[in-house]
Amino acid sequence: MELLDLTKHKMEKAVDKLIENLKTIRTGVANASLLEHVHFEYYGSEIPINQVASIKVVEGRQLLIKPYDRSALKDIERAIQTSDTGLVPQSDGEVIRLNVPALTEERRKEFSKEADKMGEEAKIAIRNVRREANDSIKKDKELTEDEVKKLQDKVQKLTDEFVKKIDKEVSEKDKEIMTI
Repeated sequence: MELLDLTKHKMEKAVDKLIENLKTIRTGVANASLLEHVHFEYYGSEIPINQVASIKVVEGRQLLIKPYDRSALKDIERAIQTSDTGLVPQSDGEVIRLNVPALTEERRKEFSKEADKMGEEAKIAIRNVRREANDSIKKDKELTEDEVKKLQDKVQKLTDEFVKKIDKEVSEKDKEIMTI
């Protein structure tokens, strides 16, 4: 049973990682999570923007970033410019505004493919966990043939369950991306 718990835990981690990765895909709607992976150097440490500034969504298509320390404004602006968000920061000396443009059909399809790719990577991670679990089951000399078969069936059921979760997450993100 300990093996099944460990397997389930590893599979949950793969799904959680997928969910985090999917948050970084733009959908044409402003969302503070677009900046979660954008870090900059602040007093010698790499820090995410959301730890040194408030990020608010304004009018659904704009992010308003207000640093707690105004001296960090230029560094935050530079970090956004050099990031892969594709957003152009506009600063007025107090706050940074990021306009999130509506996505073109072509760009939506690209992001949809990216989400599918992330889903496939998560499925590969799940299958690797399944393989590790099955290898451990086979190596356990104390188990009878029937017990081995039962445990492998349980591992397969877990795998199927988590693959469905991955498909659901990717499908929801895809719908979000394709909604205009």
